[in-house]
Amino acid sequence: MPFYKDPKNNEEMYEEHVRADLNHWVRKLLQRPGLVERTSKVIQTKVNDKIIPQKVHTVITATVKGLIKSVVFGLEYVPNSPTIYGISLRERDLKAQGLLTKYRKIAAAEGAGTGAGGFTLAVADFPALIVIKMKFLFELAHIYGFSTEDYRERLFLLYVFQLAFSSQEKRPELYNVILNWDKNIGNWPVEKESLQQVNWEQFQREYRDAIDFRKTLQLIPGLGIIVGAWANYGLLDDLGIVGINCYRMRILGGVKL
Repeated sequence: MPFYKDPKNNEEMYEEHVRADLNHWVRKLLQRPGLVERTSKVIQTKVNDKIIPQKVHTVITATVKGLIKSVVFGLEYVPNSPTIYGISLRERDLKAQGLLTKYRKIAAAEGAGTGAGGFTLAVADFPALIVIKMKFLFELAHIYGFSTEDYRERLFLLYVFQLAFSSQEKRPELYNVILNWDKNIGNWPVEKESLQQVNWEQFQREYRDAIDFRKTLQLIPGLGIIVGAWANYGLLDDLGIVGINCYRMRILGGVKL
């Protein structure tokens, strides 16, 4: 993600650039799916519903729910690094770019390692990659000045995660939740009840569909190392762009389309 460089270091000009960048990103994010995307989604849905047994979906759903629940509501994932306050948006963006570079490399290395191990390790890559992604989001929150010790901020990360890997049909709904987060944050339920708002079956299907093609290629003999690294790098990059822009929106008070 390229960042605007102003030789005069004018923060007001930088924020105006970010607003324009966000405007472009949101329009692209919310654009209606084209014919190819709609057709692919129909075919993929039929394959998932008619070929893959329901018990497999049930197991995957339980796995995703267990992993996300432990990450989002487990304080052991809160970064040791302190929440950063009192710096400009430009400085936060630069730190975020450095963090994204770091985690793309971590994800790529993990994908290459599991890709070299055949089917068994490729399957193990599924939960490992979720943990890497969530750790990235936790650290990203602290860079942008939001403490993950507050469970509502950890819940916010869950919605960012969903937005990054959702279908184009579901994006407007998730985007509106994120856009109005700070307006409605006082209305969120207590921690133990908040997970009941998540449609876990939909969550796992959207996430699985988003990574299916790239991660399936990882199982092809001889391509595991290369594809595993490529897939994980790209998936982390997708999450990073969405995460950074969601926090930019919160800091700047939304986007005017």
